[in-house]
Amino acid sequence: MAESRIEWTDATWNPVAGCTIITAGCTHCYAMEMARRLEAMGMDKYAGLTRKSGNRSIWTGIVREDREALSIPVRWRTPRKIFVNSMSDLFHERVSDGFIRDVWRVMRETPRHHYQILTKRPERMGEAVGAMGSEGVLPNVWLGTSVESSDVIDRIDHLRRVPAAVRFISFEPLIASVGEVDLTGIHWAIVGGESGRHARPIMESWIDEIHEQCQSTDTAFFFKQWGTWSKDNKRRSKKANGREYRGRTWDEMPAVGA
Repeated sequence: MAESRIEWTDATWNPVAGCTIITAGCTHCYAMEMARRLEAMGMDKYAGLTRKSGNRSIWTGIVREDREALSIPVRWRTPRKIFVNSMSDLFHERVSDGFIRDVWRVMRETPRHHYQILTKRPERMGEAVGAMGSEGVLPNVWLGTSVESSDVIDRIDHLRRVPAAVRFISFEPLIASVGEVDLTGIHWAIVGGESGRHARPIMESWIDEIHEQCQSTDTAFFFKQWGTWSKDNKRRSKKANGREYRGRTWDEMPAVGA
């Protein structure tokens, strides 16, 4: 629950903590190491959420609902773009339907903010939003899914069926080509490479194919980072590699609900 250094948002809000590794995009998730650090700092909310496996931290599968955190956006008077659950997945199977509805109530009661919810479980997101009927579609709530390779492009079809003011895809970490995808009905695409000691390379051609498909569907394109690997396939720090793609930065945002 803090101001964020993530390029496409202003703040993070974590009413849920803890998750489970389900696909290759989860392998080096930054949230696992962050949860370990927060536990070491004495934050009970993150106790037991990770365990050591070799030289890294991985999720244990414990998922914790934090009711005290529900009031945080209410106290933020200045309008913000808020990334919901940077330390979990709101649509994890261990998050109750009732708690999801409580999160929706907070978002409904704070229309000054724009909420960005990203999931690797768009099937459940569709079920949860659909069950809320007309109250599930809020003009200030953006719903998205993560797609790291062609292995999980079916998530895009699930997302497209979710009623939402804004639908977006995070192609991050982009660890392989996604191939030809249908971005119809998708308002925003975020693309980025992986960071950290164990980062996997990103190829410029993979970015090219997404960028070109965004242009054909008028989908806003946001290039977040090269990560640890540059376009010339040299390993450097995230800062050294920068954010330029095709000679410029790309910070496009969705027009709908913006």
